[in-house]
Amino acid sequence: MSFSDFHGNSEIVHTVREMLTRHRFPHGVILAGPAGSGKYTLAAMIARAMNCLNPPAGDGFADFCGKCSNCIRIGQLEDLESRCAEAMEARESLKESEKKETRLFIQTHPDVLVIPPDPPQMMIKVDQVRRVIESIYFRPAEGRERVFIFTDSAFMKEAANSLLKILEEPPDYATIFLLTENAGELLPTIRSRTMTLQLRNLALEEIESYLARHRPEWKPQQRALVARLSEGAVGRARNFDLEGYSAARADALTILKTALSGSDHTELFKITETYRAGAEGREKIELLLRCLYSLLQDLLFIESNSAPLVRNTDVMSELQKLSQSADFAWLSSAAERLGDVERGLRRNLLRSLSLDAFEAALEKHPAGMRG
Repeated sequence: MSFSDFHGNSEIVHTVREMLTRHRFPHGVILAGPAGSGKYTLAAMIARAMNCLNPPAGDGFADFCGKCSNCIRIGQLEDLESRCAEAMEARESLKESEKKETRLFIQTHPDVLVIPPDPPQMMIKVDQVRRVIESIYFRPAEGRERVFIFTDSAFMKEAANSLLKILEEPPDYATIFLLTENAGELLPTIRSRTMTLQLRNLALEEIESYLARHRPEWKPQQRALVARLSEGAVGRARNFDLEGYSAARADALTILKTALSGSDHTELFKITETYRAGAEGREKIELLLRCLYSLLQDLLFIESNSAPLVRNTDVMSELQKLSQSADFAWLSSAAERLGDVERGLRRNLLRSLSLDAFEAALEKHPAGMRG
């Protein structure tokens, strides 16, 4: 593995490698870009390049071998979701008194520390920043550079102010990364002390080309669908659960068809009965809601004569049939009631009943139906 494995944003990658080669990499860097654009992946790659024990000569620019002990251990950070789950599980096993005092950190190498938002507020807390302050002035143990990666820009006020103090006078051997979808969410004083690198979404053709190499088991039509649904985010496309999405979307289509036609509800009740309590049930219904929103948006595109913007292109014929029965008023009502379902689920209302009520509410608004 090397920087050549990073897909897209070649200008940013070239700039990064050039700064590393000249040993002029900033001590504070904001990596901004949409979810799935590769911010975390790029930060982890830079951490490896800074600490690689056998950097390849290659094309004359900084790179990493991906095989030395430092590269391997830092590379273990790449699966952020799994590492966070492990850290959460470790915290849950502590005594209640210790659990309250323990913050979330991820570390697979002594010189690289990842700081994710801490549950339940899902924000960077002052105790996490204090940990960085306490350790940042220790020289690297096994590499050349100490690296700290904040994976989110949601800082509590005191935490953001504490971070500012580090950025004012960081040690020569330390680099701090701040990952964010919108750099404007960070304090202006933080932005003024860091360099911002803006990653962009990739074109549909680039995503499809990437998927052709990395997901060859998918048909061209499936790759085209995922490229549209991932909205240019290569990370989201790479990890897209096509089978799960297709199953949830089939349920979403049944719900919308039943609401618009007022037909027999037997099939609908069979579907809603499968959405039960528990963590697995919550994930399942969250995916269903995302599918419903996606389909409603596509129907809105068709209604406004903007069919090229439709993302669920593989079910275009079904969407066009549905669009003949709904207008803007019905689509707006459906979106509002879908929001009601989300709020109800946050109050732990029974999921199957929430979905039945959602569908029934849509049938009560014939003003949105075309004659």
